[in-house]
Order: sequence, then structure tokens, then C-alpha cells
Amino acid sequence: MCGCGSVSDRSRRYPLQAFFICLIAYTTAQMDLALFGYAVPAIRAEFALSLSEVMAIVSVAFLLGGTLLVLLGWLADRIGRLPLFQFSLLGSSVLVALISVAPGVLTLTVLRGASIAVGGLSYPITGAILTEETPARMRGLAMGLLQIGYPLGWALASLWSMWLLTEYGWRQLFWVGLVSLPMVWVVRRYLREPPRSVAARAQEAPPTFAELFAKGTRERALTLFLAQFLFVWAYAASIFLFPSFLREVRALDAFNFSLLIGAGNAVGILGYVLAAWIGERVWTRRNTVVLWTLLGSLLFQVLVWVPETFSHILLTYALMSMFFYGSAAVKFAYLAEVFPTRIRTLAMACCGSLAVTLGSAAGPYSVSRAIEIWGWQVGYALLVGVPLGLAGLLYLTLDALPSGLEVEEIVDRVNKGVAPNYG
Repeated sequence: MCGCGSVSDRSRRYPLQAFFICLIAYTTAQMDLALFGYAVPAIRAEFALSLSEVMAIVSVAFLLGGTLLVLLGWLADRIGRLPLFQFSLLGSSVLVALISVAPGVLTLTVLRGASIAVGGLSYPITGAILTEETPARMRGLAMGLLQIGYPLGWALASLWSMWLLTEYGWRQLFWVGLVSLPMVWVVRRYLREPPRSVAARAQEAPPTFAELFAKGTRERALTLFLAQFLFVWAYAASIFLFPSFLREVRALDAFNFSLLIGAGNAVGILGYVLAAWIGERVWTRRNTVVLWTLLGSLLFQVLVWVPETFSHILLTYALMSMFFYGSAAVKFAYLAEVFPTRIRTLAMACCGSLAVTLGSAAGPYSVSRAIEIWGWQVGYALLVGVPLGLAGLLYLTLDALPSGLEVEEIVDRVNKGVAPNYG
């Protein structure tokens, strides 16, 4: 790293520097991956696909991506955070851009799956870096605020979509993936391998998958996996099908539904910030997750059944985003904290990213089939709102840990079963 000032000054500034680099890199990675969601209606039209057929492409791509992503998470614990982070940013940019020349459905599916694996690695990598670099008293806020990269990515993708989808078409939209390439140099130049990660690799045996399911870790891992799976089942179905819902049920064109989703996600960022602050300063992360998720489930039902005008849909969508999507701000921090450093990226890849990809594979396809049988509103409400509520309730079975503990102390508490119930 470069810069003026003493070594101690630079050391104090480094966590903030790492946060902003991770936030920008995570945002651009999510922007690249979000482009596909906006392109779904146009892809359906070009290849003459039904709603369930295009969701089958989404599902297969997520299954492929999820399998590869677990391996990449294991490699990040074994080789290091920094090399895999650079690989993620470079590979994701190139793979997303290549989707623009996909000649058919098979190639499209393979490229989408590969981009999900490589680009999705930014989730556990940035989480591990900030968990290991941020002071304990600020870790929850930093981890929570990092998650605004998700709605920011979707909002930025909507701006590209409003222009490129309207003026050119879905293939040209994926050229946007190349915009992220400069972040490879930024990460290489201004980030370091976290000292905790270096020490864990030097002092301990290489991580194994079996450690994640050892006594004392297994129940926590399975609960977090299932909760994340149900949440993302609901999330993926809601976000990937929403453009089609707005076009077919609310009769909005590509420009207006891109504007609505982008603006709604931008407003919804407030929910991420508020959840991170409450989980760090006011309440426990676990209880904040439960409240935010249940409120998000209720607001999703309102969104499906009640508003019909553009302004009413936008208002309801923004409120729903604040709670439904904003709950990720505290879930992300909780997941990263409760596993040892030596298997942190692997745990986040399995309990977080793998659950995300499997939920994304199963949710959109299953909900699309239900919509074809029961209609948009019944299928959408029943198979999104209910799993989302169950995801929130599962967190009640986990420890409500206080904020501000060092990660080593958190792992020691949960492994020994001495974490008090800070309800």
C-alpha cells in the first residue's frame, strides 16, 4: 500500500480503506450478476421460452454455480483471500461479457452458471476480509453496510438496462460486465491478505470439509444453511420473476419496470443501514434478522395483492426492500462471525453461497410452475411469502450473541455452549 503519514496512521486507516474497496468490488460484481435478471423477458422472447423454461435455465445455472463456488471457498481458506478475490473479479467480468455472444440456450446456461460461481465468490471473500480486518466494535456496521452493495448493484444494473435494453437489446447489455475490470488492479494494489488468515494457514492444518460438520459446529451450520436456503428461495423467486410480474400483471414496459426496480432497491438501501445499526447498537443481530424478515414477508404479500399504480407499486416495493432484502445486512455479519478463521470462507461458501445458489435454483423454477398452475398472485404469494417467514423463525433457534466481541471470543462461546440468550 502507498500513502503518506506514519505506519500507525496507515494501520488505523486500513480497515476503512478495506471496507470501501470491498464495497465497490462487491457492488460491481453484483451489478454484473444482476444484468441477467433484467434481461429475462427479452431472453424469453428471443428463444421462445415459457416462464418455467427460462426459470429452468436459471435453476440449472445456479446448481452449476453453487457446486463450483464451494470449491472456490475452500481454496480461499487454503490459498488465501487476496488471490481468489482477484480471480473472482477478473473471471466474473469476462464470463458476463461472453453471455452477449451465447448462440443458444445451452451455452447461455453454462456461461451463466460459471459467472455465478466466480462472481458469487465475492460474497464469502469480502465477508471474510472485513470480519478479519475490522475492529470488533465496528464489525457489525461494516459487514451490514457492505451488503448495500447488493441493492446498489441492482440499481446500477437498472440504469444500464433502461438504456441498453430499450435502445439495443439484451446481448449488448452484457458488455457492461467489462466495466468491473479495473477493480482487479485496485484490489491487487491496495488490499492485503488479512493477518488472521495468514496466521491460521501458517499455524494450523489445511481446512477440510469435515470440520464444518464436526460436533459443536454441525447444528449451527445446518440451521444457517436451511434459513439461508429458504430466504433465498423467496428472494430469487421475487427478484427474477418481478420484471415478468410487472409486465404481465401490471402492464409496465421494460423502461418502467427497470426504473421501478432500480429506484425501489436504491430506496431500500435505508433498510440495510438501519438493520446494521440496530443489530450493532440497539438489539442483537439474531433478533433484528427475525423482525426484519417477518416484516419483509408481510410487505411482500401487500405488494402482490394491493398496489396497482406505478407510484403505489414503487412505494410498497421500496418498503418491502428495506425489510425483506435489508435483513441480509445482519445475517451476513452473524454468519461470518460464528465460524473459526481457518474455515470461515468455506463456511460462508457452504452455509451462505451454496444455500444462495440452491435456493436460487429451486425457488424461481418452483414458483414459476406454481404461477402457471394457480396464477400470478396465488403462486407468487404462497411460495414466496411463506418460505420467507419460515426463514425468519429459524433464527430464533440460534444464539442471540452480543455485539462488539472479538471473533475468537464469539467462536469460543458458541462452541462451548456458553452464549447467553440476549433476547
